[in-house]
Formats: sequence, C-alpha cells, structure tokens
Amino acid sequence: SSSSAASSLPHLRPQPASAPSMMMNMRLLRLGNFGILRQLQIEEAIFRAANENWCIISRGTEPPAIVMGISGKPHMLMDVEKVSAAKVPVIKRFTGGGTVVVDSNTTFVTFICNTEALNVKPWPREIMKWSGGIYENVFGGASGFRLEENDYCFGHKKFGGNAQAVSRNRFVHHTSFLWDYDPDNMDLLTIPQKRPKYRGDRKHSDFLVTMKDFGLSRHDVSVLESRDLFESAVERELHNHFDVLPTTIFEAEKALQMPHRCGTKIVDL
Repeated sequence: SSSSAASSLPHLRPQPASAPSMMMNMRLLRLGNFGILRQLQIEEAIFRAANENWCIISRGTEPPAIVMGISGKPHMLMDVEKVSAAKVPVIKRFTGGGTVVVDSNTTFVTFICNTEALNVKPWPREIMKWSGGIYENVFGGASGFRLEENDYCFGHKKFGGNAQAVSRNRFVHHTSFLWDYDPDNMDLLTIPQKRPKYRGDRKHSDFLVTMKDFGLSRHDVSVLESRDLFESAVERELHNHFDVLPTTIFEAEKALQMPHRCGTKIVDL
C-alpha cells in the first residue's frame, strides 16, 4: 500500500541522539556462519531473561532449515512429503510471522531492545516503522527500498521477511534477508492462504528478489556489493543511534543459563 511505501518513510527515520551522553548502549554480536536453531534459542533467552539492547547479525545456517512462526501449522505451509523426503528440519520459533526456508545464503539481523531505547511505543507496527527507517538509511534512497506491509522490498519484490515478539516494554524484531536462495528449497513451501495484498497470487520466483541479483543490476547501491559490506553498513547505522558495544557469543550465551520460557523447538512432521 502507498502508505507504507518508501516515500512515506523519511519522517520515520530514526534521528541520531543529540549528544553521545544521550545514546543508549547496544550490544553488537556478529556471528558469521551460525546455526539458526541455536541462534533462535539465544535470542529467546536474551529477549525473555536479559534487559540489555542487542543486535545480532549472522551469515547463513547449514544445513538448510524451514523456520515457521509460533502459530504455524506445517501441513498448511509446506509440502510435508517433500520436506520429509529431503530431511529438512522444521523449526518453530518463538515469534509470530510467516514461514521461511533458510540456508547458507540467508543473512539474519535481529534487534532485541527495550522500547524506551528507541522512543517507540511497544506496538508491532511502530517497531516495524522504526526498523524500516533504519534499513532505508542502510540501503539509501536510490535503492527503491520499501516497507510493504510486513516485508522489506526493492520495488514490489520481497528480499527480507520479518517476525516479532513484543512483551511489556521489550521486543525482538528479526529479519531473514535473501542474499541468494536455492529455488529447490523454496519449492518446499506452499503459497500461504494468508499473504500480503501486494503479493497477490505470485509464486516465489515472481515475488522474490535476492540482494545479490538486485545488487548486480544496481551499481549505485554499493552496500549490495557483498554480504560483508551490507553487515558493516548495518553496524555503521547503529553507531548513529547507539553506543555500540561489540560483544562475543560467550556473553550472549550467558542468557541461556537464566530461567526463561523456551518456545523455540524442532517440529516432528
């Protein structure tokens, strides 16, 4: 819808804090290639049991997996026979949102924050707008970046899917970015009954665009020249809004030791 197009986003762009002393801390964890099940377990622990602001960036997961939202029903979202035959694990995450196939070509970026750190209300739409403003700055106006309903798009093609959980004054907003994808893996999913209006009845190959392919066609969007450049651009943008504290997986895993509810799990088909 036009109300969520890029043209409506400039006023939503996060404004840098006026002085360094105003900036909230943000722990930054760049994981490289990491397993998505373990990452989701860590994210859930940080969301439920910790109280700091975190950004976690990882570059792919192996082997491929299907990740569905907390209320997802496998038989409505995927070809269960194909998935079983391909021995692709299915993970139910602790957040809402749709179903994604992820593999070594998926880049994951997660924000786990206190809403007061962002000066946004603890409502999904407000958090989505905030994140859209962050990524509009990352990609730049020339990219044609748009927030379409709950998806990140270049033009009318999706390259990033989002999921959220909001609890009191804390939230997690995580994105799976399609740097590239394997069409055979994507064929494991069915077209969901509930889908964004802008998608219509388009199948995956007509509805999606990869960051890699879009970058090859758009030399004016330098952040898409490599995965490393994209990740570094996200990190640079964070420095405009937070006092960024690079951290380690050891620090992140401490949250796993704290008592918390665990909704992330492997699903038996």
